[in-house]
Amino acid sequence: MKLLGAVLAGGKSTRFGSDKAVAIVDGLPLIDHVIMGMFNNTDHLLIVGRDWRDFDAIPDGAHAGEGPLAGLLAALTHAAANGYDGVLSAACDALPVPDLAVLAESDGASVIEGHWLFGYWPVELAGELAAWLDGQPDRSVRAWLMRCNAQEVPAPGPLYNLNTRDDMIAYEKSLEAA
Repeated sequence: MKLLGAVLAGGKSTRFGSDKAVAIVDGLPLIDHVIMGMFNNTDHLLIVGRDWRDFDAIPDGAHAGEGPLAGLLAALTHAAANGYDGVLSAACDALPVPDLAVLAESDGASVIEGHWLFGYWPVELAGELAAWLDGQPDRSVRAWLMRCNAQEVPAPGPLYNLNTRDDMIAYEKSLEAA
């Protein structure tokens, strides 16, 4: 199975107060931690929604600014056009990155429970997601999960979504405690 890795990094970081993808966590920009966590699980890694270092990047596409599903659609569209079977996705603001390869073992879409952007998405969902975004005002990832019948896989341990500076501080404290 040929898998495209997609780091979803096109958000506005409004709750964080500055560009959280480049916020320094444990000595590195947050996005670099996510890239390192995904690197060995995919055939190719792509940054969606921004340029970052020397990685291949694509914009969020027609639904830019409408949330992470825009980035997921861009990744699925790119994957379908380039011979991939599916996309392993991760948001640029969630750590640690679990082993996502296990998600690709499912028959359809699958996500880590409670961290729905850690996911596996067969490329066949690209058209359905495009139609969903074109005709559905609800941009929530949870609504999309229900629509595509995504399976939820238990988290392998504590995962952190770093939406605010307080979230980042809590994550850094968890690293110190470990």
